[in-house]
Amino acid sequence: MDEGGSRIRRRVSVRKRNRPSLDSVSTACPATELKPSDEEKEDKEMEAGSRRRKTVDVQPVEIIDSEEDMFGDYDSFAENSLLAQVDDLEQKYLQLPEHRNHATDHATEDLCSGSNKHNTLNVPTVGDCTELNIDEHMKNQSRHEDVSIEPEADILYDVPSSQVLFFENLYKSSSDLGDPSTEEKDWNSSSPKTVNEKLPVNSREQPQQTVESSSKIRPSSDANMRKSLKDHLKSTMTGNAKAQTPIFSRTKQLKETLLSEEINVAKKTIESSSDDLGPFYSLPSKVRDLYVQFKGIEKLYEWQHTCLTLKSVQERKNLIYSLPTSGGKTLVAEILMLQELLCRRKDVLMILPYVAIVQEKISGLSSFGIELGFFVEEYAGSKGKFPPIKRREKKSLYIATIEKGHSLVNSLIETGRISSLGLVVVDELHMIGEGSRGAILEMTLAKILYTSKTTQIIGMSATLNNVEDLQEFLQAEYYTSQFRPVELKEYLKINDTIYEVDSRAENGMTFSRLLNYKYSDTLKKMDPDQLVALVTEVIPNYSCLVFCPTKKNCENVAEMICKSLSKEYLKHKEKEKQEVIKNLKNVSGGNLCRVLKHTIPFGVAYHHSGLTSNERKLLEEAYSTGVLCLFTCTSTLAAGVNLPARRVILRAPYVAKEFLKKNQYKQMIGRAGRAGIDSVGESILILQEKDKQQVLELISRPLENCYSHLVQEFTKGIQALFLSLIGLKIATNLDDIYRFMSGTFFGVQQKVLLKEKSLWEITMESLRYLTEKGLLQKDTIYGSEEEFQNNFHITKLGRASFKGTIDLAYCDILYRDLKKGLEGLMLESLLHLIYLTTPYDMASQCDPDWMIYFRQFNQLSPAEQNVAALVGVSENFIGKKASGQAIRKKVDKNIVNRLYLSFILYTLLKETNIWSVSEKFNMPRGYIQSLLSGAAAFSSCVLHFCEELEEFWAYRALLGELTKKLTYCVKAELVPLMEVTGVLEGRARQLYNAGYKSLTHLANANPEVLIRTIDHLSRRQAKQIVSSAKMLLHEKAEALQEEVEELLRLPSDFPGIVASSTEKA
Repeated sequence: MDEGGSRIRRRVSVRKRNRPSLDSVSTACPATELKPSDEEKEDKEMEAGSRRRKTVDVQPVEIIDSEEDMFGDYDSFAENSLLAQVDDLEQKYLQLPEHRNHATDHATEDLCSGSNKHNTLNVPTVGDCTELNIDEHMKNQSRHEDVSIEPEADILYDVPSSQVLFFENLYKSSSDLGDPSTEEKDWNSSSPKTVNEKLPVNSREQPQQTVESSSKIRPSSDANMRKSLKDHLKSTMTGNAKAQTPIFSRTKQLKETLLSEEINVAKKTIESSSDDLGPFYSLPSKVRDLYVQFKGIEKLYEWQHTCLTLKSVQERKNLIYSLPTSGGKTLVAEILMLQELLCRRKDVLMILPYVAIVQEKISGLSSFGIELGFFVEEYAGSKGKFPPIKRREKKSLYIATIEKGHSLVNSLIETGRISSLGLVVVDELHMIGEGSRGAILEMTLAKILYTSKTTQIIGMSATLNNVEDLQEFLQAEYYTSQFRPVELKEYLKINDTIYEVDSRAENGMTFSRLLNYKYSDTLKKMDPDQLVALVTEVIPNYSCLVFCPTKKNCENVAEMICKSLSKEYLKHKEKEKQEVIKNLKNVSGGNLCRVLKHTIPFGVAYHHSGLTSNERKLLEEAYSTGVLCLFTCTSTLAAGVNLPARRVILRAPYVAKEFLKKNQYKQMIGRAGRAGIDSVGESILILQEKDKQQVLELISRPLENCYSHLVQEFTKGIQALFLSLIGLKIATNLDDIYRFMSGTFFGVQQKVLLKEKSLWEITMESLRYLTEKGLLQKDTIYGSEEEFQNNFHITKLGRASFKGTIDLAYCDILYRDLKKGLEGLMLESLLHLIYLTTPYDMASQCDPDWMIYFRQFNQLSPAEQNVAALVGVSENFIGKKASGQAIRKKVDKNIVNRLYLSFILYTLLKETNIWSVSEKFNMPRGYIQSLLSGAAAFSSCVLHFCEELEEFWAYRALLGELTKKLTYCVKAELVPLMEVTGVLEGRARQLYNAGYKSLTHLANANPEVLIRTIDHLSRRQAKQIVSSAKMLLHEKAEALQEEVEELLRLPSDFPGIVASSTEKA
């Protein structure tokens, strides 16, 4: 035996072939630690191997070229070859029973790591290899777990793993020959696919009877086994050599293993009451590294650390926190969201006020999702799936607007999945007191509080005053700080004098300085407020924002400033500014705004809702990178995307014609001071002598209180709430509904808000209105005095209205229009469908140009003119309006206006160019853009409305396609690219022309190549586009896998299962 063992040599480190098989990977991974150089070798070998393979799937066996080196030095089948040595070993292995028993015991003992504790053969797997050399802890662990084999003691030590398996199976076969069930076993049982499995080995305590029975029949079987031994061994080795290993990155698997272990540690930390927060606030250290890599954040502010370590946060209590703008509020929320996703394994909902901010946040967090293994899903405009896809393993971060967040929560409650939502984060919480959107936000939070006791709510804002009411409503703790990373100095300008705001001074301000800018008489007339003097103190080296009361004022101020600037400003980043102009033309089909054409060379631009989304995105990118140094903007920028500046100037203390509110003032001046760039931020409010007293009061008074709008907004507020409560079966009778209302923000403030009627009376009135409108039905009536002491259930129309989130003021009109449309639906063109999905609220605000209306009407085809006749608008009526004649016949103004807006949308879908449509209808391009966005969102709502009503089955397929057309409004080939968050039409066209024609192309793109290929694309944007594309691709793949599993899963109500469970019961 010793002699046989010494003749067999094992080759571990020498590998002549680049194509790795499972065996070669397994045997090449020793029990000692992997060094970085080993990783690099392995990656190179994998790369070489991948060039020889076309697929990771195992291919059919091919004929092996005789010249190919399959077995290293063991490729000879002549005398003294491996097989000759194996033949010698075999003879010793198959000796007389008493000797063989001893030999087998000896070999088995060594194969089992010199231990009788485990009767299994541990074959190193790819996974085992990757778990080595992660850190000191992992090294020690791998040393304990890996099998250590002494060459001197093991007769099979030097035999390759495939041969070890061969001998093990050979021994099993010889032992089991007396058993009829094993007679038909094939020699191929040692095929390569079993290499990664743990295979049972007979121990030396095997019963003596088995050995005796096998020894009796051995002479008849030995001859056959020995005869075919070489053939079978050769076949096995050939199969092992051909077996392909899935391509994997050693480095990636090492990282994933480390991340997985750290997440497990973090889970245990969070579940325990320990104060030890682990590597990074109960999160893996990889999260900290990603923040450094993606956002450049190396250290948290002190207040952020304090907030994250609050006892209430660790106990998962609801929390409201308030800090000045730019204080770093969002980072705290992100860390809490990551804790929920990675450690507690729950889904998270983040509610943001505007679509642009949702898209910005998705772009920023998609790269985290790719690296850390969770999905980031967009719920804004017409995007979002209801109910959301139930993921198999990974969790989802839903980023939603206020409206879509409400629909998402409704769908989770309806499907009984609200408990899967572990955390809800609300940014700009003060918006709960702003009109219908505030009412919707209040409904969303109230439903979460009422239906899920395990969902945590985090609210944040820079402008909160009556926090006690919000605390009572959300049952939340409160944290506040006045921290700002950059000091903010507030100034007031009256005539030529600048005063600094000082709360300690008697009248609230102290003298600071006089403006000494030399003005010509002409310039003084153009710029009476001396804006040019204030602006030129900071630009072009620093950035500046000038807030103006109106959109028109923004454009006028931008032009005026540029007329006053010297030619020197044209030279600053001249090439980059020309690139901006070129890109603006590209995204606008060759068109460029006259004002921007003049101002951009000076580094100046206006920013308001009159811009298209393509233009706005390009200008924001140019401002962020320092190409543009001055924006003249409206107040909407203060609440929108984050565009900070060294100096913020308020042109006047007005927003439109209304005097400035303290909340608005704080939002605007909060943009001053860029963390990490500026040492100080400045705000200057320009005012006239007549406004001085009002401004001083504004600065000294506290922030405005936040009040519920649930009752003020009847159809979008309290009535919509009651309809959904009954539809979702949250509350179905008067008592339950009243109890729910008592727990709302309105319920907390009812003593302040209700003067004439009680909450009980308002509740009964609303329910009566819904019943009369046919949206609710009463099940039983107990009498006139107790009329509403009964249960309610929702009607089909009511369900369709709340599922489609249709404003209840329009739900019956929509039903009537859709019903009438079925009688003569015109499908020769899209005009009829577009009319049915044009938003009612925008139609009521429209003021048509009758000459344009008449001209467009005459350009319609006969079939399209029939659509106008069907809805009730005649050519004669429009002709008389255009010529100014009196109209005797009464026509519904809303229908006429709605058809006019339909003409705009119809022309836009045909031409896909906002500029040409803007000129044709003499309307601002920004208004047309918002009309298109509104129509896409409303089309999605109408689709959900129709899905609940069987009679509207015909609309379902039609509206699905129309919604997509309205959402993207581009040629069909660009739609797949525009599904990626942040990719608008201009960018999509650039990508398509560069050869990136699908989502898969983008997901596999190299950001560095994209930067070189696509004009005016920054590295940050390129990375975000690739990350977003990867995220979307993963989401789609996961959804398909889930669909496959659902199809193959045995139904829970399968007859056999139901019967057996009944019997057990």
